[in-house]
Amino acid sequence: MQRITALFSAALLSVGLMGSMAHAQENAAGAADQPSAETQAPAQNFSDAQLQKFADASKEIAVISQDYTKRLQEAEGEDAQKQVRQEANDKMVEAVQNSGLEVDTFNAIGQAIQQDPELMQRVQEMAQASSEASS
Repeated sequence: MQRITALFSAALLSVGLMGSMAHAQENAAGAADQPSAETQAPAQNFSDAQLQKFADASKEIAVISQDYTKRLQEAEGEDAQKQVRQEANDKMVEAVQNSGLEVDTFNAIGQAIQQDPELMQRVQEMAQASSEASS
């Protein structure tokens, strides 16, 4: 059950991440004027490759989340909703694993991003760059 909760949290984060990408470019110039937050506790050191995999998986999860949110709203009864949640969780786990990350690593990056605005910006830029490259 914990894996479902963590993955849904990650899905919500990824939806927020994808939704905030447009704002990231606008805010990038303003952020350059602000001093870096060196007083924050250092985040885990994730490689650029891991962060890119996270960005790619997040895009997939955002699509899955949007699809299954609609299905969840249409599901009637607790059993139907539980089945939709389980199916969504399975698809999200598959998306993470297909990206080359372990679910635990994906969730750890998601938590680190929530605590580190600079890391979040790096991942947003990676996601934006991969979106532009695939267009």
